Amino acid sequence: KVMKTIYEKKRVSRDLGRAVISGVCAGVARYADIDPVWVRAGAALGLVFMPMITLPAYIAAVILLPGRA
Repeated sequence: KVMKTIYEKKRVSRDLGRAVISGVCAGVARYADIDPVWVRAGAALGLVFMPMITLPAYIAAVILLPGRA
């Protein structure tokens, strides 16, 4: 029963099916159960106002998050 609970957990991953660039924003939106447009808008605002934080975080997410179709 413990193993089944582990596999049922919700995990963040890149959503390659709804990807615009690499699927990071789509994956975060799927995890948070919101429209990807809102996450993409937040990422765009982050790139404009805080590029030194947002860009490395996005690149790290591309490298570290597994892709999922």
